[in-house]
Amino acid sequence: MAWNGTHEMNVLILTDRYSPDVGGLAVSTRRLAVGLAGAGYAVWVSVLVTSVAPGTSTMSDEDGVSVLRVGAHRRTDDALADWFDRIDALHAAHPLDLIHAMYITHPAFVAVLAGRYLGCPSVISARGNDLDRTSFDPGRFSQIHWALQHASAITACTSDLVRKAQALMPGRHAYLVPNGVDAEWFTPGERDEALACSLELDDAPVVAFVGEARWKKGLTVLLPAFARLCTQCERQPILLLVGGVRQDDAPVLEVFQRQNPTLRVCVVPNVAHEDLPAYYRLVDLLLLPSLRDGMPNALLEGMACGKATVASSVGGIPDVLSHGDTECGLLVPAGDVVALAGAMRELLADPARRARMGSAARATVLTRFTPGQELEGNLRVYRDVMREE
Repeated sequence: MAWNGTHEMNVLILTDRYSPDVGGLAVSTRRLAVGLAGAGYAVWVSVLVTSVAPGTSTMSDEDGVSVLRVGAHRRTDDALADWFDRIDALHAAHPLDLIHAMYITHPAFVAVLAGRYLGCPSVISARGNDLDRTSFDPGRFSQIHWALQHASAITACTSDLVRKAQALMPGRHAYLVPNGVDAEWFTPGERDEALACSLELDDAPVVAFVGEARWKKGLTVLLPAFARLCTQCERQPILLLVGGVRQDDAPVLEVFQRQNPTLRVCVVPNVAHEDLPAYYRLVDLLLLPSLRDGMPNALLEGMACGKATVASSVGGIPDVLSHGDTECGLLVPAGDVVALAGAMRELLADPARRARMGSAARATVLTRFTPGQELEGNLRVYRDVMREE
């Protein structure tokens, strides 16, 4: 059915995570859903969760978005089959015009299958791990490949993921739709001295990682680089980890702290997304030493707050930091402890350069990575697939 703009368009978004879940996928999905609702679309988000009993579901209105949380069964095939049935029932009550999956693993397979079954188009979005790592899993490759082949449209948040989608499915077009960030909320501002005092930051330089620290995000590179940095600085810096450490990787930090008891590492558990600007304002230098990544929300948020960055040259990070001649941050090779430590030392020693980078970083966000641009990118895809139906 081609949408002619004469009736309210019903959009269903499928995702692995949604607010208040932790992680960039949850943040990005909520940003899209709320943006669509604000633009006048009727929006449902459906997510499999363990907080709801298997075989049951809950529906709630959250910021104008209807959120359907479906209790996941222990077996994946049972969970996905039940998810499919819930979509079928939703369509019977509210005929869907389009289904959008925010990850090319289970959500994309279910979205494309449901779309073909119900007769509505499907859009699937590559975000990071889905094509960086999961496509190498033989148990999931067939679903990923089938979804890429049969979706009405493919989008990706980085140019690298566009290339990977096209490598897996030669001849198919993939739309580039970069992430956006609310630069009216994430802004430069004065340091919250009470918050700094509560974290015992005093007046030492603060280098920070924001997000759930884990192997993929470069935790095993960040910690030795920080130790190396501390041997080269007159004033010993503090490493601030905002968002905690993933449970599987917590032993890495524990061993590091036992081996380096005099180094100052401050770990802050998960922080509500709306509270993050105060933490970015504590930071002298933002670090993203990822081994693999999409387009990290933390990178755009920190830039919007006027922070200079040292980041790995992986995924969508070069899309952000290597555009044009303006210096917004420094790129280092992924996994290079010496290069990361050297870049940190270089920028900590030059406050004026950090300030210039921070100003350029915010200007870049305001020019190229706004929520409005991200929303319009997705709406362009929707219009294209609806015309083709």
